Formats: sequence, structure tokens, C-alpha cells
Amino acid sequence: MGSVSQEENISEKRELDFGGDSTLPPPPTLTAAEEKALYRKIDLRLMPILSLMYLLSFMDRGNIGNAKIQGLTTQLHLVGNEYNIALTMFFIPYCLFECPANLVLKRFRPSRWLPGIAIVWGTVMTLMGLVKTYPQLVGVRVCLGVAEAGLFPGVVYYLTFWYPRYELQYRIGLFFGAATLAGAFSGLLAFAISFMNGIDGLEGWSWIFIIEGCATVAVGIVAAFILVDFPSTAKFLTPEERAYVIWKKKYDNSSVGEEEHFAWRFVWAAAKDWQVWLHILIYMSVIGPLYGISLFLPSIIDTFGFTTAQTQLLTVPCYLFATIVLLVFSFWSDRIKMRAPFIYAGLLMLLIGFSIQIADVSHGAKYFGTFFCVAGSYAAFPAVVAWLGNNLAGQYKRGVGMAMHIGIGNFAGAIASNIFRTQDAPRYILGHGLELMFVGIGLICVPIAVLLYKRINANRDQAMMALGEGGKMNYTPEELREMGDRAPDFRYSL
Repeated sequence: MGSVSQEENISEKRELDFGGDSTLPPPPTLTAAEEKALYRKIDLRLMPILSLMYLLSFMDRGNIGNAKIQGLTTQLHLVGNEYNIALTMFFIPYCLFECPANLVLKRFRPSRWLPGIAIVWGTVMTLMGLVKTYPQLVGVRVCLGVAEAGLFPGVVYYLTFWYPRYELQYRIGLFFGAATLAGAFSGLLAFAISFMNGIDGLEGWSWIFIIEGCATVAVGIVAAFILVDFPSTAKFLTPEERAYVIWKKKYDNSSVGEEEHFAWRFVWAAAKDWQVWLHILIYMSVIGPLYGISLFLPSIIDTFGFTTAQTQLLTVPCYLFATIVLLVFSFWSDRIKMRAPFIYAGLLMLLIGFSIQIADVSHGAKYFGTFFCVAGSYAAFPAVVAWLGNNLAGQYKRGVGMAMHIGIGNFAGAIASNIFRTQDAPRYILGHGLELMFVGIGLICVPIAVLLYKRINANRDQAMMALGEGGKMNYTPEELREMGDRAPDFRYSL
């Protein structure tokens, strides 16, 4: 009987284990300064390498815009919309493979999975510099989409293991800020690499791909030695620090923690959740303009009459300004614990920027408008991702929901790849008009989400008050964990 009881206790302890906390000492009590120092320690270990990986990821998918004006379309004899089709073929596998990639992240270990895919896409990028025909370009872009698919949703999901929900957006902002800087670096590197034109019989656009691809492979190898898997196994933290990080996350969303074990019902729960689908529309309203301006900013500025080298350099200030706005938005959003106002501010900036672009105004005014287009899309994006991540509880439901959010939402990038047509230069009225359509969707959907969240939170507040002091909910801790964000004590972020 004693052994049976002991086995039951072990089984119960394992069932209630959250993130490996049953193997660690009790969490210590930390002051605000000590807690801040602990998360700064985590930041210094994780954020630099993750940000560098994403900087290279965004450079590798977007540098084709710089390569275009460096001779890519001429040497490969691209005609009509073939360049746009090549862009589109990146997004189709990129969108389709994001959800499966998130499902395997925990099983394959983040410290191996994330660096591994970086090495693969860096190799693919290097090979892109050697393509000689249009079909080869399309084929390599497809492979690049498959290889890069797991990085962004994987890292955002990975960060949710480490940070409480109201410290998450600033970290996503730091991470995604690298993508903003990637736009600046792409212009600077393309300008510098243009002087390599003709070396070993390769044009400047080939060297853009080769050099940046080799850099990605090198960073992927380094990342394999730096990244750790989960808080419970992080050797750079003391056992007490690990226990505190897990404890802080455990009671972040709910009074009893959240469900960690995989079951298909969590996949279906994410697929049936209204907020996932509404947030997909909000995501598309920002990512469509983001990819549109990222992929075609050099082409838009090129219509102003500058030389190729000047055009590459003129893309840099837009991205530097966007980086500053992004970091301010992300820090402020976590400080006041709200997401929607910053998404709306970004959408209004996009409205101003694309309205200027579509108008018949001077080149100086249009260049001024590009600052609003770049800053509005990039600065709003971390809030878009963090908002849904904050409002999905249960690790696998969150992982699937965020992968659907990003994966399906990124089809807007495929649309944006085809709306700035060669025949529409220099004003690109169709492209700018469709970008304004995306912005309009966001301006409608964000207030709807806020109103629905407020209504649900108010109803749950009333239900909890009805229980009265000392009242108890008719749910076990296990049932509350499984309910996740549908639990009566869960409150949605606004």
C-alpha cells in the first residue's frame, strides 16, 4: 500500500509540474530591483543572438529589393511580373510551414532547432547568388521560404516561456527591431558590395546574396553554442533564479498556471477561437504594408531620379527612424500594459504615409511619406504579435494560435509582393491604394477587438463579484488550467 501511495504522489507531482518546477527549489522572494536584474541577465543571454539571427533573416528575404536595382532583373532577363512572382513564391511555403514548425519546436529543442534552420537558410541564400535563370531564382526563393518559416513564430513562442506577458512586447520589440535595422543595413551593404561588381565574373547583386548568406551560416553556428532551451535547464541561472522565472510565468495568466502537455484538443481550441481569426485580419493590416514598403522601397525611391548608389543610401534614414519609434512604442506599451493604442497609432501613421504616396506631390514630399510608411508598419508590428500572445493561455494553444496568426497573416505579404507592378511606375497608384485597403481593415478590426475584450472582461468581473467574499468557483485547479484563457479568472489584455 505504501508503494502504491508513493507512486500516486509521484504521478500527481509530475502532473502538476509546470516547466520543470518540481525539480527545483522553492522560488525566492525578490525585490523589484533584484527581479529587474534577473530579467536583464536573461536579456543579455538571449536577446543579442536572437536579434542578430532575425536581422539576418529579414535581410536575406528582403535584399532581393536591393539586388533588383543592382542588375538582378537585367542579368536574369526578368520580364513583366516575373520579379513579383519570384517574391510571391517565398511567401507560400513560408506561410504553410510556420504552424508545423512551432509544433515541433519543443520536441527538437530551441537551442538546436533555431540555429539549425539559420544554417539551412544561410546556405540557401548563398546559393541564390549563383542562379543564372528565372526558374532557378524561383526554386531558391521557395527553399528560402521553407527554411525561414520556423524562425519568427518559433522565437516569439520561445520568448513566452521566459517572460511574463507585460514584459513580452519590449523583448519582441528588441527582437523585431533587428528587422527594422536590417532595412538600413541592406541599403548600406548593397552600397558597399556594389563596388565588388565583376569580381570572379559575378555582378554586384550576386555578391549581395553570397556575402549575406555566409554571414547567416556563421551566426547560426555561433547561436548553437549560446542559446539554451528552457528556464528549467538554463545553466547560466542559479536553481533559485530558474525557479523564480518559472513561478513568475506560472501565475502570469492564471491563478493555477497553464496547461503544458500536448493534446490535439488544444490545436482545435486555437483553430476555433474567434480572437485568432480577428487578430489575423489585424496582422494582415500591418504586415501587408510592411512587406510592401520593405520589398519596394528601393524601387519607389529609384523613381525620384537618383543614382543606384544614392537610392541605396536614401533607404537607410527611414529604417533608423522606424527603429527609434518601434522601441519607444514597445517600452511604453509594456509600461502601461496596453497594446491596441500603439497598433492604432501605427495604422494612422500608415494612413498618412500611403496617402502621401498615392497623391500627386513632389519627390521630397513622397520621400517624407516613406518615413511614415516604414515607421508605422514596423513600430505597430510587435504590439500585434504580443497582443494575441498575451491573450492565449496554454502553451500549445498559444503556440498553434500564434503560428496560425503569423502563418495565415503572412499571405498578405504574398499579396503585397504583386501590387507594385513595373507598369505602374512611378506613382504605383494600384499598390499604394491596396496598401490603404489593408490599413482600413486594421482601423476597423482593432476597435472591434477592444470592445469584445472589454465586454468579456466585464462579464467575468461581474461573475467573480457574484460569488461574494469567500465564494469558490466550481472548478478544480486542473480544469482551470485546461480552460486557459476561457477560465473565469483570466483577463484579456487590451
